[in-house]
Amino acid sequence: MPTFPFPRHAFTLIALAAAALTSAHADTVTVAVASNFTAPMQKIAAAFAQDTGHQAELSFGATGKFYAQIRNGAPFGILLAADSATPEKIASEGLGVGATRFTYAIGQLALWSKQPGYVDAEGKVLAKTDWRHIAIANPRLAPYGAAAMQTLEKLGLAGQVQARIVQGENIAQTYQFAASGNAELGFVALSQVTENGRLREGSAWVVPTAMHDPIRQDAIVLKSGEGNAAATALMNYLRGKKARAIITSYGYSF
Repeated sequence: MPTFPFPRHAFTLIALAAAALTSAHADTVTVAVASNFTAPMQKIAAAFAQDTGHQAELSFGATGKFYAQIRNGAPFGILLAADSATPEKIASEGLGVGATRFTYAIGQLALWSKQPGYVDAEGKVLAKTDWRHIAIANPRLAPYGAAAMQTLEKLGLAGQVQARIVQGENIAQTYQFAASGNAELGFVALSQVTENGRLREGSAWVVPTAMHDPIRQDAIVLKSGEGNAAATALMNYLRGKKARAIITSYGYSF
């Protein structure tokens, strides 16, 4: 049977047609992301765009502030919260799609110092008196702050260190206090100081999870994201192997 060569330019035309089709069906979703999840979400969004053609426009901040903005009509399509309570509240108030809510990560608390060798592997530095300040996120608003206070209470040190606490509005500001040296110590999210399982700088004690309530971080599609193809695709992508590999590389679990 005779064969006929397939013109090279035909492959180019097919590729261009496929790209055009993907672009035509691509969508964009705005995502409100808890501060502690900044680094992994930036990587996930880039991979998501490359793999699906959809775009995720990211805003980072405190979950409590995002909740207030959502209640006031901010057009976010998805919330990646620092807790589970806020997405649950959003669902109950009809601001989000309850059936889409799931735990995308479980956070890990760490006691960190910018100084190498300053924090020991068991956190015994907390009982010393030669440091002046410790940064902790507002425990009334931030799950990592609440976990930090629970840890101090479990160690019997809450009263002893109370006068030396510098309170951050959120976990991002808390990290800045410690990173700038304004506080010798800081209870931060492990994801803020590690990458690919390694500490980027300084010294840290990874707080055992038994010392505080689980820091369960939930995602939910908001009402303005309902029916958005990119929102649906991103929620599925967060459950996939590639996204989960990125998430675990920053010290989160599931």
